Amino acid sequence: MPEFAFPTVTQYASPDLIPEFAYEGRNIATDPRWAETGAPDLAAYITWAGAICGMACLRMALLRRDGTAPHLFALLDGALKYGAYVEEEGGGIRGMIYAPFAEYVKAEHGLEAQVHSQLPVEDLLELLRAGSTVIASVHKEIRNPTAPPPGRGGHLVYVTGQADGSVHLRNPSGHTAEALKAAVPVELFAGFYAERGVSIT
Repeated sequence: MPEFAFPTVTQYASPDLIPEFAYEGRNIATDPRWAETGAPDLAAYITWAGAICGMACLRMALLRRDGTAPHLFALLDGALKYGAYVEEEGGGIRGMIYAPFAEYVKAEHGLEAQVHSQLPVEDLLELLRAGSTVIASVHKEIRNPTAPPPGRGGHLVYVTGQADGSVHLRNPSGHTAEALKAAVPVELFAGFYAERGVSIT
């Protein structure tokens, strides 16, 4: 299918700094553009920036449909009200939790979302062929898909289509232009993919 025309959204305010955040130990507190996410203060940005890949995916889905979308922290506020994230004792964050997320996007944004607790690659490809997009759980190192996968899951990407034996995706933590908007061969994608996600029609 042809690639959709909409901006790629990153979970960090400064896409050009993602390589330093991911691989060079730069503190995200130094992100000069943090306020552009809609975070109420720098402390909130520091707390949430590493956890809102799902909100970046949602923002892309809304941009694809409408051409406009609320900022990341407005989306996060809504998701929190539905229980799609839980702030735990000690500062940990649990989420994105799929079922309340699907309820949230249906109720507040009019998106048809379906939770898939088991979504093998073959079924994912079928959904894409049928015109759905998928917020899919992958390992964050899918940004380097030719390297051996360290694991599966823990990070969310927005899968927009498939063609020529590759899965097309937008990665909210991609560290290069090619990683932000990637075409990953299906056999490589499978090594990072946790076989679960949320489809959006």
